[in-house]
Amino acid sequence: MRNLLLLIFLCLCFNAEAQDTSLFNNENTFSRQDTLRGSITPERAWWDLNYYHLDIEVKPKDKFISGKNTIHYKVLTENQTLQVDLQPPLKIEKVTQNDQELAFTSEGNAHFVKLKEQQKVGSYNEIVVFYSGHPKEAVRAPWDGGFTWEKDDNGNDFIATSCQGLGASVWWPNKDHMYDEVDSMKISVTVPKNLKEVSNGRLLKVEKNENTATYHWFVSNPINNYGVNVNIGDYVHFGEKYDGEKGSLDMDYYVLSYNLEKAKKQFQQAPKMMEAFEHWFGPYPFYEDSYKLVEVPYLGMEHQSSVTYGNKYENGYLGRDLSGSGWGLKFDFIIIHETGHEWFANNITNKDIADMWIHESFTAYSESLYLNYYYGKEAASAYVIGTRKSINNNKPIIGQYDVNSEGSGDMYYKGSNMLHTLRQLVEDDEKWRSILRGLNKDFYHQTVTTKQIEDYLSEKTGIDLHAFFNQYLRTTKIPNLEYKISKNTLKFKYTEIVADFDMPIQVKINDSEQWIYPTNTWKEIKTKAPIKSFEVDQDFYIKSSKL
Repeated sequence: MRNLLLLIFLCLCFNAEAQDTSLFNNENTFSRQDTLRGSITPERAWWDLNYYHLDIEVKPKDKFISGKNTIHYKVLTENQTLQVDLQPPLKIEKVTQNDQELAFTSEGNAHFVKLKEQQKVGSYNEIVVFYSGHPKEAVRAPWDGGFTWEKDDNGNDFIATSCQGLGASVWWPNKDHMYDEVDSMKISVTVPKNLKEVSNGRLLKVEKNENTATYHWFVSNPINNYGVNVNIGDYVHFGEKYDGEKGSLDMDYYVLSYNLEKAKKQFQQAPKMMEAFEHWFGPYPFYEDSYKLVEVPYLGMEHQSSVTYGNKYENGYLGRDLSGSGWGLKFDFIIIHETGHEWFANNITNKDIADMWIHESFTAYSESLYLNYYYGKEAASAYVIGTRKSINNNKPIIGQYDVNSEGSGDMYYKGSNMLHTLRQLVEDDEKWRSILRGLNKDFYHQTVTTKQIEDYLSEKTGIDLHAFFNQYLRTTKIPNLEYKISKNTLKFKYTEIVADFDMPIQVKINDSEQWIYPTNTWKEIKTKAPIKSFEVDQDFYIKSSKL
């Protein structure tokens, strides 16, 4: 989401295009800290996360947090050093195991805890990390995340966290790598008693103290670190029950008190969204934890079962249609896009952030599928094709592995157009729908790699998609169909393609639709009548040039 918002901002301001046709051309240099954050280090690999209990107090007046995180884990192989991540200016005060204080050394954001007790393979253990400090303040959330400390229109504190890409360790200590999701989690947050706090999962109880209140939430499903959130404000609550594919789903809404009526009207889109996405992707993946929309002082983010919302109760993206087609004003962008992530990001999660396209390409495509469900295929196509103007093609969609490298922001709309093109190749919308649903069933609550997704799509479509994904994910080259017309003859070939790329496309010759099968060598088609018109179906994301 953070990359998408930055991409939109830049496109709106500059509308610039850049072209780079090299394979994995990335001039970034990476540091030791990038490796410690982005790789499965030996100090991470030997233990498997089971459970967190994050227990903190937030003091808005001082912009200060303090507390502890209890980390339960299973020992996979023998080791006596465990890596925990926490970013300055926050500081670890102490680490304990079985009430014994442990020594630790720090290297930037990574902290290496020296365990005293022998870590026996197969055993379950826990450590408790105590910490405090003034967390990084978000400069322009969610592009540059951290804690957002704002005031609402009534002067009440209005606070939220956002940390995609930047990492959850910007505000709490954890195993800050996408590959290992905790199985379940308790979140306890103490706030001033005049405020309410909303986090992920279900509310267990509220403890009232003299000057504070502690809200206890429980997440019963696996959750990625950046999906964990804290939201604090003068909230009022309303909700409904949705009769979904797995039964009754609690849908809860937390909004600022003076926005209640606007929210009741705008959030009528939420059950409509749920109906469309369950149709396309299968059951909502977190029935046990409910679904929430939570108003925040920034635009929004896909926090699992606690989707944050700041789109000012308008359709489109802050009232704008990002596609230019008109269809983008038929829905609230944040409700649709951020909830789409419940299937792609929170249910199916990338192991390495370099593969973030798995989150963002499918979710950007979900915007089109929402339109498809309610307004038909033409509307869906017009929308996704319209978003092509936001594609920069300045670097490949896939980033570099093991160094916390996200890749290009084109993972959104280039990625969605790639998937839209793949739908055309399948030629069977029910089959395509079954593949999307199958992804969410077969990779249910899993972390995955690009290879797993590529192989799955190749298998289920019955098409060898190796070159297709190399083309769109690993280069900035867009296939270019060169063609010549001479009376009754059409000659054509691809340029700007990777090895073995031979994607068929639909074209219209003299108002007659047909498939052609270009490669990197010239082919030709003879027609009975002279060729007076030739068009490439716009649903295929390619360029064309007449010679």
